[in-house]
Amino acid sequence: MTVEQATFPGGMRFVTDRMDSVESVSLGVWVNAGARNETAEINGVSHLLEHMAFKGTARRSALDIAVEIENVGGHLNAYTSRESTVYYATVLKEDAALALDIVSDILMNSTFADDELARERAVVLQEIGQANDTPDDIIFDTFQETAYPDQPLGRAILGTTDIVSQMPRETLKGYIDTQYGSDRMILSAAGNLDHDALAGLAEKAFGSVTASQAAEPQAGVYSGGDNREVRDLEQAHLVMGFEGVGYDDDDYYPLAVLSTALGGGMSSRLFQEVREKRGLVYSIYTFSSAYQDGGLFGLYAGTGEEEVAELVSVVCDELKRVAADRMDGEEIARSRAQIKAGVLMSLESTSSRAERVARHLQIYNRIIPVDEIARRIDSVTAEDVRRVAERLLTSPPTLAALGPVGGLPDYETVKARLNS
Repeated sequence: MTVEQATFPGGMRFVTDRMDSVESVSLGVWVNAGARNETAEINGVSHLLEHMAFKGTARRSALDIAVEIENVGGHLNAYTSRESTVYYATVLKEDAALALDIVSDILMNSTFADDELARERAVVLQEIGQANDTPDDIIFDTFQETAYPDQPLGRAILGTTDIVSQMPRETLKGYIDTQYGSDRMILSAAGNLDHDALAGLAEKAFGSVTASQAAEPQAGVYSGGDNREVRDLEQAHLVMGFEGVGYDDDDYYPLAVLSTALGGGMSSRLFQEVREKRGLVYSIYTFSSAYQDGGLFGLYAGTGEEEVAELVSVVCDELKRVAADRMDGEEIARSRAQIKAGVLMSLESTSSRAERVARHLQIYNRIIPVDEIARRIDSVTAEDVRRVAERLLTSPPTLAALGPVGGLPDYETVKARLNS
């Protein structure tokens, strides 16, 4: 693994991870601005801006962008999260310069033509409508909003229909001018590449970018609570969770091990107890969402109307068990092995490698060696896992439910069961 870095005159950082054994290159720009950087009045601007990046520049039409990347068999895409917006491409190694040119063009020269903006607003509204019609998708937005009410970290990434439908070109341009600065943008590339050659091209494209004027995003304040909606569906969709940990918290890896052991696969406790032994669900799993200043831990389950009450009781009891008793060594070892395998297998992917070094620089201001990550995973003990489970239960739970949830115990009953 050969990682090299450079900093352009305006302060934007460039990092590469060379992989001589592959035939491709993935590169992109990781912008440290997402949904939590938005005010309530412009909720959804990060995501709409991501869409508009592909709709034409001063040099290329929307069709030109698609044709040029696909003429070489490449892939161009973007995504928005709560803390980042990412624009990236994967191409064969000989087309790395073209990919860099297209990515820089869509970021530096997008025109945001009024007719394209009108069409793309309509597309995003369709996306919002589709999400609202997908209960096992929208339930996570409900969970997030309930955990972080009335604050940026709790708002939906897609925004709302009312806001997006009226969002003008000036809002997008203003957001770029404020948030897309050299201090918030990292250009990252991984694959069979020449660092110096790409650095020269990248400096010409991004060297003039200067620092942003953005203030730090509002700190997330976890609240917890209850949000349930009775809807005529075949299944009750449930997400239950607690305040988690941030990226730099000492319990980051213990929580990852706990999540894997509790609901990370077919051998996990919840899968075995809830699905295999009791047949209460088809799908159940846990997740941990880390942010720079906190996080969430939760579990999702889809179940029938008659089973929802038993499901919640069993889940509460399992959570209390892991907080009260140490997991055995075999469970801990299996969970550590699953996490390490995921880390190591991701090193075979150019896109994963590009994301890894970019995110490390964003979060930690350094690239953490893989062997250091492996050591930290291996150092997690059964007592660490028990302690972090106990820590979770000290926060008020967040409960989000959608569907035939009339039989779901009320919030105070769930809290009492967790604390008994």
